[in-house]
Amino acid sequence: MPSPLRDPGELSAWLRLVETPGLGRSSLRRLLTAFGEPRTLFERPPAEWARVVGPQGAQALGRPPEQLEMLLERTRQWLKEDRRRSLLLLGDPDYPQALLETADPPLLMYLWGQRELLRRPMLAIVGSRNATPQGLDHALTFARSFSESGYCVVSGLALGIDAAAHEGALSAAGGTLAVLGTGLNELYPRRNAGLAMRIVEHGLLMSEYALDTPALAPHFPVRNRIIAGLSEGCLVVEAALQSGSLITARLAGEAGREVFAIPGSIHSPLSRGCHALIRQGAKLVESAGDVIEELPRHSSMPRDDTPADAALPELAGAGEHQRLLAAMSLEPVSLDALQARGGWPTEQLQALLLDLELDGLVARLPGGLLQRRMRG
Repeated sequence: MPSPLRDPGELSAWLRLVETPGLGRSSLRRLLTAFGEPRTLFERPPAEWARVVGPQGAQALGRPPEQLEMLLERTRQWLKEDRRRSLLLLGDPDYPQALLETADPPLLMYLWGQRELLRRPMLAIVGSRNATPQGLDHALTFARSFSESGYCVVSGLALGIDAAAHEGALSAAGGTLAVLGTGLNELYPRRNAGLAMRIVEHGLLMSEYALDTPALAPHFPVRNRIIAGLSEGCLVVEAALQSGSLITARLAGEAGREVFAIPGSIHSPLSRGCHALIRQGAKLVESAGDVIEELPRHSSMPRDDTPADAALPELAGAGEHQRLLAAMSLEPVSLDALQARGGWPTEQLQALLLDLELDGLVARLPGGLLQRRMRG
């Protein structure tokens, strides 16, 4: 298939096809199966279209989208501005095979960054936007381990777990791929714009939506099928019972991918989604090695069997600090409960907790709760 950059007519035909209102992706794929390429399709009479998608579908195809010329010029200019920008078309040689084999592969995707990452094995990490400090730590450390194992870490650039997963992969100088629910000119959320630019440098941004598509709620569950489809497995770090992360996990399972979940406190709403997945058959994991060993691709990474609740590093000359850590589990706990467990005077307990916070071993949660943290 010729490159859209070398053949503006082909680019115009692709954009006209994917932006035609009233036709779903399954109808568009049937048209491509029947006619081969969009330009060939539009050279045929409408009666032939109707035999594939019916009279209404043929009528929709006969009306070019109102903004087609503007979209074409905008896309051509965007591609010219940065050599790291490209389009990925259904049928391209480097279209990921895993995604191609899913029930609903995208027809056209906009790419910005290191396109060669499409040839890497991929693992998805997803979870809550309102993650706990411990959840963020888990996402970062698991992503770092996956990256060191040769996997490209896939997520959705959202706040919370997604961002931590991208950061973890970048910290290991490994690749990470962010699938957006907006156009690539409308990075969302804005707070992650700096992270997105670092991903352009060392990873890849991907979207099936036209460049200036804003953040629309229905788009995010739809893009989750791409995160699931690209990946050999999907790890859910923290998730409420009603969350987009569980949608991604369900889509991964339906696509025949391995689904993994990290267990958490029975008192935390953000653990309930993971516990529900485990009850439904997801694999409970405590280390990156638990994930890697379940995947078909062998890795050279030494297995990390350190459990999520392993003993924390010693603080030199700090016996009371160690005693306080021993009194805390990974479950959130109140100040009063800690005081009852250890008998510390309030002033001393506050001082000990402050030291541990500064050392990254304790986090304060909403509602006055405290939680022990694992350091990667």
